[in-house]
Amino acid sequence: MMVREVMLVFFFLLSFISASVVYDHRALVIDGKRRVLISGSIHYPRSTPDMWPELIQKSKDGGLDVIETYVFWNMHEPIQNQYNFKGRNDLVKFVKTVADAGLFVHLRIGPYACAEWNYGGFPLWLHFIPGIKFRTDNEPFKSQMQRFTKKIVDMMKQEELFASQGGPIILAQIENEYGNVEAPYGQAGKSYVNWSAAMATSLDTGVPWVMCQQMEAPDPIINTCNGFYCDQFTPNSDKKPKMWTENWTGWFLSFGGGIPYRPVEDIAFAVARFFQRGGTFQNYYMYHGGTNFGRSTGGPFIATSYDYDAPIDEYGFVRQPKWGHLKDLHKSIKLCEEALVATDPTYTSLGPNLEAHVYNTSSENCVAFLANVGTQSDATVSFNGNTYHLPAWSVSILPDCKNVVFNTAKINSQATRLEMRSLNPIPEHQTSKQIIDSFKTLQSDWSWVIEPVGISKSNAFTKFGLLEQINTTADVSDYLWYSIRIEIHGNEPFLLNGTQTVLHVESLGHVLHTFVNGKLAGSGFGNSGNSKVTLEKPIMLVLSNNTIDLLSSTVGLQNYGAFFDTWGAGITGPAKLKGKNFTLDLSSYQWTYQVGLKGEELGLSRDPSGSSSQWVSLSTLPKNQALIWYKTNFDAPGGTDPIAIDFTGMGKGEAWVNGQSIGRYWPTYISPQNGCVNFCNYRGAYSSSKCLKGCGEPSQKMYHVPRSWIQPSGNTLVLFEEIGGDPTQISFATRKTGSLCAHVSESHPPPVDTWELQPQTGKKLRPVLRLECPSPNEVISSIKFAGFGTPHGTCGNYGYSQCNSARAPAIVNQACMGLKSCAIEVSIEMFGDPCSGVTKSLAVEASCT
Repeated sequence: MMVREVMLVFFFLLSFISASVVYDHRALVIDGKRRVLISGSIHYPRSTPDMWPELIQKSKDGGLDVIETYVFWNMHEPIQNQYNFKGRNDLVKFVKTVADAGLFVHLRIGPYACAEWNYGGFPLWLHFIPGIKFRTDNEPFKSQMQRFTKKIVDMMKQEELFASQGGPIILAQIENEYGNVEAPYGQAGKSYVNWSAAMATSLDTGVPWVMCQQMEAPDPIINTCNGFYCDQFTPNSDKKPKMWTENWTGWFLSFGGGIPYRPVEDIAFAVARFFQRGGTFQNYYMYHGGTNFGRSTGGPFIATSYDYDAPIDEYGFVRQPKWGHLKDLHKSIKLCEEALVATDPTYTSLGPNLEAHVYNTSSENCVAFLANVGTQSDATVSFNGNTYHLPAWSVSILPDCKNVVFNTAKINSQATRLEMRSLNPIPEHQTSKQIIDSFKTLQSDWSWVIEPVGISKSNAFTKFGLLEQINTTADVSDYLWYSIRIEIHGNEPFLLNGTQTVLHVESLGHVLHTFVNGKLAGSGFGNSGNSKVTLEKPIMLVLSNNTIDLLSSTVGLQNYGAFFDTWGAGITGPAKLKGKNFTLDLSSYQWTYQVGLKGEELGLSRDPSGSSSQWVSLSTLPKNQALIWYKTNFDAPGGTDPIAIDFTGMGKGEAWVNGQSIGRYWPTYISPQNGCVNFCNYRGAYSSSKCLKGCGEPSQKMYHVPRSWIQPSGNTLVLFEEIGGDPTQISFATRKTGSLCAHVSESHPPPVDTWELQPQTGKKLRPVLRLECPSPNEVISSIKFAGFGTPHGTCGNYGYSQCNSARAPAIVNQACMGLKSCAIEVSIEMFGDPCSGVTKSLAVEASCT
């Protein structure tokens, strides 16, 4: 180990020997030193423990100082007083893994999380405590909230994980975005906020507490901002620092919706504006989104993928250029740290929509941010006797008030095209051993169990009237059966022709299936904007006894809003049989209820081998049949690439690999045909619906299977199919990097890491295009495109224009082929000048093997 590395480790260890963490009006103060801190959210249950070290290391490599996470009460205490801190729920291990990487932790205890998580993170048993009212001045709730918060704090103290004990936790959060919903709670809400603050500070963590989106957070709690932009935010006291706890790097995906994405130029603009206007702590929500395994999704209708268009994608790959451009931004901000924490900025107008903010403590310590907040036109501004070009909706950072190190709209980072490569079906002409092995991953010997329609369990019960679902199931299952028997004589006034009538059912949501005498009569489902379902279907009854079975299904419980815990689901009516001039309302009749499925009671998903007598294996596999369990065995795809299952061909249900749920699948829920854009203009304010892709396609068809959950061979896949599908169509896919691309112009700043070299060389440094294969054993094996001049298009679709240097392909090939990485100066000295008087650029697409 080099001497410099030894010293870095030494200073890091010193930083975790009982650090003091306080704050003043400028910043968090750690061991007497104000700090500019870049943070990113990674939720430990949305990935697996074997993924944590690499995710955290990539976060550190991306320039983060802090990892932020919620604590998920319902994961840790699913049954009252019975705790789970194992596997993905091992909070202590996660915090220690962050510490091992040399990063700090912001622990958002809540214990309300929101987070598009089932029931906002609250355990369902909480709902059944007599007299309880959530998130208000209510003694039963406050007692439980204090008990759990104290348990988490005591766990952290026992492991000496707070900074005051020498650990990595420098911040804690109580409550979450309560200010957004506080008004309907009235005075009881205000009292609750004050109580929460006092309770948290009484726990004596030795680190500051924050409340996000809580303008009236009482001292000493720091109130913080969440949103796409927080540069306009001001703390509620001039003694508190300006902090941003959630900068949304994209948006969550809903079943039935398009896939949201947020251009990195806009994220960088928002971050630079925040630091330009006095901020010193900024957190990306999410930096790695991950996967909603099991039934953890909230919403309702939140998809299983929680990728969030984050800098590190769901599978653990860095998303380029987002990760790299933000890394350059972080380096640039860190060059300015000494000035940023020393004083408040001075504002100067440079013209309409043009601003300069300067942090100046001495002639040798001056930092400037120049911003063009206009959305239409680039501008040239004069500042300190020099002229600067500012693209629309961009910020330039000048660490010395003279030279630009970074502009938010000019991306130096490479882009990567990430691909899901399907392993099935296999083209006939490919016969290599690798492909033959991949063909064996999902075997064709499927077996199945038919899930009975209607009441099949011994614990069914009868009640008069229609019952709300959550109060009935306590969310132990997505499913609740409602069953009623009707005797028909043929002269009933609600009959139309013969024994035909119309069944009308109204449900609070989320999915409804109707069966008449064991046969499916109709289905309906809500959406993320309106979960309610109204189903009206003509049905044919028979003379004598008839059974009407209604299956209600939830797709994650509500996680946000005032009194969200009272919002309910399921069939609350009316349920009617409608004739021409007469309606029979069945709502108050006696119904029979069954919580959950027979297959759940039998443990078909948890222990398929233990229930082997239930499984049927015949030559003819039932397909496109509602309410059926499927099982097969498979071998793991070769290599180490992340794995997904493509559920094309299936309808809706849940999947388990070796007994662990990879989540709900629903590839038949198609996003709207309209609303997507081929090109997302980063200029102008972003919203969650501004930039969508995947219109007219399944919202999600690929589902992550963690490598740590499978063995090389002998794995079991179990599916519960709710609406009908063909399991022989599903296939494995692996996540891989396709092409590498970069597009850098003559007007781009030089690489950030050359900033300190500029005074030494005595000459102006040039922009550089860099490419690097992401995998350690790969080298650049082909150059698919290389153009210098005015090339057009995007990665995977570059094209030449009339202004083009014929020398570019040969220069790029010589510089890059056979190497893991390469760097090429972008200049006419390197490539010649194919067209004078025009700003030229270099675009390259390459591949690695």
